[in-house]
Amino acid sequence: MPDIINPIIQFSVYIPGALLAYCPMKHHLRISSRKLALIGIPLLILLCIGCGSLCYILRIKTLWISTPLIIAFTAVYCSTINVSKWKSISVILAICGVFACLDSIAKATNSMLSDNSSAPWYCFESAAIYSIMCWVFFLFALYPATHAARELLDDEGIAQTWYVFWLLPVVSIGVNLFIIPFDPEILLQGRLLQGYIVISCTLLLLLLLSYAFLYFIARSLSRNDRLRQENRFLSMQQSQYERLCKAIEETRQARHDMRHHFSVLSALAERKEWEELKDYLGNAWESIPNVELNLCDNQAVDGVAGHFCLRFKENQIPFSIDIDLPRKLPVSEIDMCLIMSNLLENALEASLRTEKTKRYIKFQAYLHSDNVVLITVENKFDGIIKEKNGVFQSSKRKGDGVGLQSVRSMAEKNGGYCRFTQSNGVFCANVMLRGEKAD
Repeated sequence: MPDIINPIIQFSVYIPGALLAYCPMKHHLRISSRKLALIGIPLLILLCIGCGSLCYILRIKTLWISTPLIIAFTAVYCSTINVSKWKSISVILAICGVFACLDSIAKATNSMLSDNSSAPWYCFESAAIYSIMCWVFFLFALYPATHAARELLDDEGIAQTWYVFWLLPVVSIGVNLFIIPFDPEILLQGRLLQGYIVISCTLLLLLLLSYAFLYFIARSLSRNDRLRQENRFLSMQQSQYERLCKAIEETRQARHDMRHHFSVLSALAERKEWEELKDYLGNAWESIPNVELNLCDNQAVDGVAGHFCLRFKENQIPFSIDIDLPRKLPVSEIDMCLIMSNLLENALEASLRTEKTKRYIKFQAYLHSDNVVLITVENKFDGIIKEKNGVFQSSKRKGDGVGLQSVRSMAEKNGGYCRFTQSNGVFCANVMLRGEKAD
């Protein structure tokens, strides 16, 4: 077997690694998955052949080409998906951490099977074993990547998890690089080879267990955050229910008093006391309750909308709310309420920083079709809205706005979209939500 095949096989592990990196990104691709596969897979194959051939020609270790290759792939990977850099780089590092452990096992195998363990690349058998192990791991991790990892990537409520996740694979990669012997033949002395294999397998097991442990922690945080949001919505609905009860009671009282009003009006008219009649009508008009009984047939949406209506009134912010939604929504009620809360909260905060004479908030939500809900929020603002690469920045801290990122993630979940624009002191958010397609 020609030696040139060995480094090519060794580089072929980038194919399952790249496929595994894209598995959780179904909802975040900037281009279609079909187009990505038609371009990416042939390119990866050519890249493996080219890098392997280059190692063979220059007689250098695959590590010297692997490092810039991983950096280049990470840059391409981040440019083809629409998630934060923390998440995309963490996914790459997670795969590299596992493959580094598998590479250490293959290195030990190479010391046993190769006649020249100090060669720049593995022998054919060891390279084949390394490639097989990576493909086996790909099949093993395919289901968690398309379910558990995708669930974490889609959930914007646990963004803080990704700020620490990268430490695990980085430590794993560092330890695997640290235990690589300068002279591979030293592994054949005594029981060093067995110890090297045990350490590599232990690192791999600990890394996988850490991934699983961190997943369950993140899922628990997500569940707690979701319960907190649901409790908040229930509180909004409770407040709206209390306001409805108060409005109903005031309306009942007004109806009861209407009889007496007509008697007084009739007496004043008979005596032609027009000034007194005018004053009485003005006082009677002010006593009529001015409370919205129902903004929407859906109780969850009505509760959120009613909550913000009350806050707008308390802060003397003129507003217009037009909601035309049925009792049963074609989209997730939680997603709908979260999007409303984020957008209306942002509009409220922007309005509080705006001159009182300029304040105005407009909200619309209605069914566009049986499976699509359209949401529009407009508000006036003073100052400058920071924008970077088409992404609006947070006004409270450095970095992207978490609320708008969450809205975008939920909107794009089932093929919907969102668009944020600003012009002449007016910020506008347009969101389209699609319901899940029936099987």
